[in-house]
Amino acid sequence: MQEYSPSPQRYDRMKYRRCGHSGVLLPEVSLGMWHNFGAVDNYDNCRAIVRCAFDNGITHLDLANNYGPPYGSAELTMGRLLADDLKAHRDELFIATKAGYDMWPGPYGNWGSRKYLMASLDQSLHRMRLDYVDLFYSHRFDPETPLDETLQALVDVVRQGKALYVGISRWPLEALRTAYEYLRSRDVPLLIYQGRLNMLDREPQEAGILDYCDAHGIGFVSFSPLAQGLLTDRYINGIPEGSRMTKSRHLTPDRLTPQLLQHLRELNAKAQAQGETLADAALAWVLAQRGITSVLVGASSVQQLQTNLRCLDAHPL
Repeated sequence: MQEYSPSPQRYDRMKYRRCGHSGVLLPEVSLGMWHNFGAVDNYDNCRAIVRCAFDNGITHLDLANNYGPPYGSAELTMGRLLADDLKAHRDELFIATKAGYDMWPGPYGNWGSRKYLMASLDQSLHRMRLDYVDLFYSHRFDPETPLDETLQALVDVVRQGKALYVGISRWPLEALRTAYEYLRSRDVPLLIYQGRLNMLDREPQEAGILDYCDAHGIGFVSFSPLAQGLLTDRYINGIPEGSRMTKSRHLTPDRLTPQLLQHLRELNAKAQAQGETLADAALAWVLAQRGITSVLVGASSVQQLQTNLRCLDAHPL
């Protein structure tokens, strides 16, 4: 692949939003690297997707310790991409990673203990060949580990210079309140809450999480804004052979009930009536919700990423 020179117009189209009460501006569309960036994936394709993202002003790249497969390999890909193409542009990037789900065997490779979080971040930095990440998340709420242990670990990774900011993902409202107060009292503000929000799953709104974040200056990043592909035209005629629904343990065929299929067809018709695809309108819907900072989109190809970027000019349903 040719030597990379980023587009001089890379910041012309993208829109950026302030992340809560902070100095951070995030692109409205961010690139999630949960799928398609592991060791099993074609590296040149990964490289082309990330080049396309950066050329279009996507500065926020979202990873986690166990993204792959296998675990850790998406971060290894990120390290290679930095070395090959993006090292000179590191300060233009906002790189996030997380720890909280299973990563290695035994009692210290999962959940929210200080030992796990700090060891995991060290490993992530090594895989990505970085001195620090811009954002480190607790990837999920741990009901067994004392919250102050998890939160103090987040404080300490910032004080050690291994992360510039910290966030939490998928914590319940009461734990979010505790996290906000604990971190604020120690001068390490809670920058971001990451949660699943889309037209089919509005739990962060219904539980009051989005309102709390908006009221307290916490950014909100929406993952799975297309409901793992349900909010596209991919499934409106049933389950295509080779689709994610035929292969993924996270999106199974039983999800596509007759009632949901009918609802998707109605949404698709509304989107088409306004001259847009269902995916365009679904992403625009998330961006239109009060308190949203950015949506994370995945991509298996440059074409798919370019298609998702149309949401910047789309109208929400």
